[in-house]
Amino acid sequence: MAVNLTPVPLTRELFAPFGDVIEIDDADHYSINEGTTERYHDLAKIDVSAKDGVPLISIFRGQPRSIPIKIKMMERHPLGTQAFMPLQPHPYLVAVAALSDTVGPADVKAFIAASGQGVSYRRGVWHHPLLVLEPDHDFLVIDRGGAGDNLSEYSFSDEEGVVLLNPR
Repeated sequence: MAVNLTPVPLTRELFAPFGDVIEIDDADHYSINEGTTERYHDLAKIDVSAKDGVPLISIFRGQPRSIPIKIKMMERHPLGTQAFMPLQPHPYLVAVAALSDTVGPADVKAFIAASGQGVSYRRGVWHHPLLVLEPDHDFLVIDRGGAGDNLSEYSFSDEEGVVLLNPR
């Protein structure tokens, strides 16, 4: 049976079990470069060290899905974190489930990320691939490269899944 889910606004407190919200509101910051730049420091934990992993920086370009959005699968990265920072000022959706060996439709939580908010998924946290609302939505992505299988996927049955309602 499918679960209907309405995304809630993304906040640090609500997202904490799944990872870090990357944003500058209330973040530790200080002036650098002779006072011409403000550095917002240590916004998310990056963990890529398992099995001699190396950090990668990529750009992912996402395309919108048909609405309502049916979530049929989830993925996780057991060897490292994965951070997404939007490069355009558009909201987007985040679907996650807690760190566990298995995932079911009832475990999925959905958030709507405001313009300027990024996320960093903790190692092993189930999440859905990019869920953008605008065409050609680009994200700077920091994740793990190197040896080892860093991707697990789980597909829900045809009767299961999650339907994201009212994504805006």
